Amino acid sequence: MNGLLANIQAPSEELNIILLIGIAIFGGTVGARIFHLLNIPRIVGYVAIGIVLGPLLGTISPKTIADLEPFNMFALGIIGFLIGGELKRDIFVKFGKQVMAILLFEGLMAFVLVGTLSFATTWYFSDWKTGLAVGVIFGAICSATDPASTMSVLWEYKSRGSLTSMLIAIVALDDALALILYAICVSVAGVVVGHEEAGFLGALFSSFYEIFGSLAIGIAAAILLNWILKRTNEPERVLIFSISSALLIIGVAITRQLDVIISSMALGATLTNIGSRKVLSSFKLVRSFSAPIYVLFFVLVGARLRIVNFGLQVIILAAAYIIGSIVGKTTGAWFGAVYSKATPSIRKYLGFCLYQQGTIAIALLLVASQKFEGQLRDMMLSVIISGVFVLQLIGPVFVKIGSKKSGEAGLNITEEDLIKTYKVGDVMDADIPVMKAGLSLSEVIKLVSNTDSLYYCVVDDTDKVIGAVTLDGIRNTFFTQELNDWLVALDIAEPIIAKVTPETALSEALETISHLDIEFLPVVTTDNGDTHAGILRQRSVRRRLSAEVLAKQKEADNL
Repeated sequence: MNGLLANIQAPSEELNIILLIGIAIFGGTVGARIFHLLNIPRIVGYVAIGIVLGPLLGTISPKTIADLEPFNMFALGIIGFLIGGELKRDIFVKFGKQVMAILLFEGLMAFVLVGTLSFATTWYFSDWKTGLAVGVIFGAICSATDPASTMSVLWEYKSRGSLTSMLIAIVALDDALALILYAICVSVAGVVVGHEEAGFLGALFSSFYEIFGSLAIGIAAAILLNWILKRTNEPERVLIFSISSALLIIGVAITRQLDVIISSMALGATLTNIGSRKVLSSFKLVRSFSAPIYVLFFVLVGARLRIVNFGLQVIILAAAYIIGSIVGKTTGAWFGAVYSKATPSIRKYLGFCLYQQGTIAIALLLVASQKFEGQLRDMMLSVIISGVFVLQLIGPVFVKIGSKKSGEAGLNITEEDLIKTYKVGDVMDADIPVMKAGLSLSEVIKLVSNTDSLYYCVVDDTDKVIGAVTLDGIRNTFFTQELNDWLVALDIAEPIIAKVTPETALSEALETISHLDIEFLPVVTTDNGDTHAGILRQRSVRRRLSAEVLAKQKEADNL
């Protein structure tokens, strides 16, 4: 037991790893809430808290980050799986040619611009050989767009439409483009600076092996998972099989030196395109499970961003990297969209959504830095990390701007999302007539026959709700035919067991309906039930919510 506790405490001399994870998740959630209130995407709050806990306070040390690397791989796998779930075949049928054109234009334009600026700057401070090596490496790294932070913002703002679909496809394929460019460029850089062992063909073969090997294991795992989930009914078991499949994919990818995100995206993309409706529920379950994983992952991203070695050359190179990435991706996406005749929203706003860089850029940087040494390696690390730091902070803000300017934010809502925002007064039926307490049975039947409601409030002379009449209650009165002339509405009214006001949260009202196993709730103007205001009908509410969701989805699909 003492040995186990020692291992738990090992990553930090002051705080054990469980406490650090708790601090990171709690702090990240609070920070995200504060940033959200300031109308800034939550992910920026996660990263900002990571910067505070890492570089500023030192609470999360580099050793802790290294010890939590398996968790980072797990988080990347879950993110990749969920991104793959968004890559439905309809996107590629509708936007296939546009995706490839925009992908090549935005990736290569950023590559050329960052590479040229980095080459010129480094040549000025050093020599042309070092400048060429740095230029091609920086250009290749900047072509990657971080899919995790991009998708986090799209999910946060419930974005849906042509821009969103195009963006999902681009960030999913950016990994492959970056890997190919990196394989070519790191070989060129190695030859230029005298590392002839970094052969071009060998690096290119390694890159293709990584891409196609990752795709192969992801597709194979998806076929197996689909077969299993079709024979699984319990949601808990669906979640277990989905998470365990992602873990297996991650483990195999790491063991075989494949790409974790590409293999996980292949798993999700294949499953979403071959699976049944029941199988597709796995994505919803995994997403509900993944919230704390996202928080901790992006807090650790912020904690990793330690900027060192700030000299004039690093500052100029970092500025060139940031400006080149922004200008290159913006203009490249625009040219690609114009060339492929994409929709106006894609031409105008897609480039703004491609700035953020994160784990992919850092991973390529770390691999590239191992091929160089001394001052050159330190300079490369400082420039890319500082560039990623800035782009990771401003990128999500621009994704939000693009989503809102295109009109696609808020169009991917669900009934649950609407329920959270509505009050009872927004969806209640206020035009259903009431029954006065002294209304005779014949008049009651006449009123019911002229309306289509199944529930009527009974009120006194001051319109205070004192009971309710249902069709079942009326039906039961026919067992006492001899009393018909005596009966009035109050005699057949049922007692009120619960009521709500127009200001009651709809979620609370529906929870009451579910708990009491009833279909209707009377709505009154005060909590004391003084005056009738309307009726809350569960089926009517569900129909209205469903119609609104379908209308939003149709609006998004027509953009």
